[in-house]
Amino acid sequence: MKTQMMATAVTLGQIQQQLAVSADNLANSDTVGYKNREATFRDLLVQQVNNIGANEDAADQTGRLTPNGIRTGSGSRIGDTQLDLSSGPLRETGNPFDLALTDDHHFFQIGVAGAGGQMTTAYTRDGAFQTLPDPQNPNRLRLLTKKGQPVLNEAGQPIFIPAGASSVQINRDGAIVAVMPNGQNIAAGRLGLVSINRPQLLENQGDNLYTLPNLARLGLGVNQVLQPVPGNGGSIAQGKLEGSNVNLTEDILHLINLEHAYQLNARSITMSDQMAGLVNGLLRG
Repeated sequence: MKTQMMATAVTLGQIQQQLAVSADNLANSDTVGYKNREATFRDLLVQQVNNIGANEDAADQTGRLTPNGIRTGSGSRIGDTQLDLSSGPLRETGNPFDLALTDDHHFFQIGVAGAGGQMTTAYTRDGAFQTLPDPQNPNRLRLLTKKGQPVLNEAGQPIFIPAGASSVQINRDGAIVAVMPNGQNIAAGRLGLVSINRPQLLENQGDNLYTLPNLARLGLGVNQVLQPVPGNGGSIAQGKLEGSNVNLTEDILHLINLEHAYQLNARSITMSDQMAGLVNGLLRG
């Protein structure tokens, strides 16, 4: 009985974590470029209890199709959290700095402050960018995320756009051209797009940003996980944003099922406690 209560208590903790994943999906159903996550369960250790030996009861073994004894589990845990990279719906905005990616595995590169203040690379599908004046040079603008992080080019460096441009054109491959009032076209570099082959390695850092773990510890090289998108392989749609790929109907139903599973497991603990009370009462009587 104690084993059953412990297994149920462990499972309750894991259901709470899965509830948190589903709640996070629902909370980000309107977040630009958000990707749905789904947690999967795995069994913990299972113990085999044999109450009859294979040679102790020949009559019992005759025609037996099931193993001897019983198997008692230790509950379950969340084995993995799968990232769904399917594309979300595109929404027209008309803003030249709103960019959507139409290839499921393409990501923008963003510069984020790492340990010691050094810039490290993060990845995002959120293409809601903006420009702000460069404090070091008034003749150019910085291309930034809504949180103020620099958008990186194919060389991993921040992107700058000439100030005073009448329009900015960004083609499918990420090439940026600033059109000046006198009609002159000035190339402002190319967005650094990468294609991630193993998206399940991405670690969520919040603000719709992902980073990669220490690949050397996993025995992997960077080229095995991601590759730069070639100049003719881009998938950028200017003036559009990609919506979240969360399916509200499915996630709400999933949340309801998780709540029912939680209630069932909680009720089994209550019943086990009541049975233990009855046994103790019989022993005292």
